[in-house]
Amino acid sequence: MTSLHDRHINPLILKDLTGDNWHLEDYVKRGGYSALRRILEEKITPEQIIADLKTSGLRGRGGAGFPTGLKWSFMPRQFPGQKYLVCNTDEGEPGTFKDRDIIRYNPHALIEGMAIGAYAMGITVGYNYIHGEIFQEYLRFEEALEEARAAGFLGDRILGSDFSFQLHAHHGYGAYICGEETALLESLEGKKGQPRFKPPFPASFGLYGKPTTINNTETFAAVPFILNMGAAEYMGLGKPNNGGTKIFSISGDVERPGNYEVPLGTPFAKLMELAGGMRGGKKIKAVIPGGSSAPVVRGDVMMQTDLDYDSIAKAGSMLGSGAVIVMDETRCMVKSLLRLSYFYYEESCGQCTPCREGTGWMYRMVHRIEHGQGRPEDMDMLNSIADNIQGRTICALGDAAAMPVRAMIKNFREEFEYHVEHKHCLVPTYL
Repeated sequence: MTSLHDRHINPLILKDLTGDNWHLEDYVKRGGYSALRRILEEKITPEQIIADLKTSGLRGRGGAGFPTGLKWSFMPRQFPGQKYLVCNTDEGEPGTFKDRDIIRYNPHALIEGMAIGAYAMGITVGYNYIHGEIFQEYLRFEEALEEARAAGFLGDRILGSDFSFQLHAHHGYGAYICGEETALLESLEGKKGQPRFKPPFPASFGLYGKPTTINNTETFAAVPFILNMGAAEYMGLGKPNNGGTKIFSISGDVERPGNYEVPLGTPFAKLMELAGGMRGGKKIKAVIPGGSSAPVVRGDVMMQTDLDYDSIAKAGSMLGSGAVIVMDETRCMVKSLLRLSYFYYEESCGQCTPCREGTGWMYRMVHRIEHGQGRPEDMDMLNSIADNIQGRTICALGDAAAMPVRAMIKNFREEFEYHVEHKHCLVPTYL
């Protein structure tokens, strides 16, 4: 396999990876586990590690973008009982495929990052919850765990220190809802994956009712690089409030879909250039910048937008997981929304009435519009349903279902109106 290096600008997590150099020996040659070793040998304090993470500007890479150092500071370090560390590799958002590449190409970066996190928060047991549809990557991560244990980077008295940390992999069941952190905890406990009411939050009542910190795969994997290069330098790779690099999973109508690691704040136009531009020389029509739940943005607006949390918010969407879905001029927005609405209807756990009933209602209405049976009042009705779902459910799946509906109608209302009036698609060349 050829190197992935040409896909990135100043990559960290995905630097110099070939697909064959993921083993412990290769990782150590690249400087792996040096951060953990230095922490234990120099007895760097947990407070200093958390302070460095705050300085680095690292924000959660799973979608919410919550400051990592601040989240780690919530863990009650002096809690007398068991505490847990959990990695969320339940990557089920349509368009997202970065985390599977981290555990495929650089699993030891994740292991080292979790070990450092456990040390900083006084935790001795951790789990990596891996999406149920990526079994080969799960097996690779298990193999990497065995390598780390054999070399003394995991287990009792790591590298001869007083610090012990046991890390286990857990294979999920492929349910999208288990990407929500409390539903993940329920599933990890062997129960049906349904979200919990919050509060209490996992930091005080998490796995098995004990204090728990949950972070995304990419978040943990970035930690060793931050501590090796320095928090200020990592922050300098990005821009204020958006420190470091981010892996963007770009798919859809581009010449070279895949994962690209670039500094936060990189212009979207540059990411398109790295991905080879639009497939077949067609015009860009629409972009979903943060996974299927993020509001769609018109292509001309996105081409003038930078890839960071604040810039994408100003464009009317969100960075989310960094899953960029690009659509060209031949794509029908009604048909695209129909596919998204069906996904959220199918994946709703059914616990909340607005989500359970509303997702099915929206799907059926979009289905009616797409198949020539729409009514002039349908667009306003869809917006009303979405308004009555968003912000009224236990977890964010309701929001994830509602936001694409509202954004599609807002930005491409003319296509919905055309479907209603003419009983067929405005884009006859749809493939």
